[in-house]
Amino acid sequence: MIRILLAEDEEAMRAYLARALENAGYFVVAVDRGTKAVPLLENEYFDLLLSDIVMPELDGIELAQRCAEISPHTKVMFITGFAAVTLKACRNVPQAKVLSKPFHLRDLVMEIQRTFGQVSQLSI
Repeated sequence: MIRILLAEDEEAMRAYLARALENAGYFVVAVDRGTKAVPLLENEYFDLLLSDIVMPELDGIELAQRCAEISPHTKVMFITGFAAVTLKACRNVPQAKVLSKPFHLRDLVMEIQRTFGQVSQLSI
């Protein structure tokens, strides 16, 4: 089972994404900021870091850079509602995928499946 660390500061979005990803068959640990994600990356195994870019304390780009140091096997995917930060993310973390809000959950799950070479069998 793919293990996802979700870092999203907006409570409603975090709960919605966590529930949807769990329903799609993924194991999800959700946190409300990057500073809470770092110790989890240090102490647990995650296949994917799914992070908002704009967050307090430690933004998603900084979190992805820390993730690359701590857990280089963990893939990174950003979710954001800001076009300008999408460009910054692409420059600073070129290996990461970026999904712009709003997006359909089907698109998110399909992107995760593509990232891990899974066959698409969506039930969302």
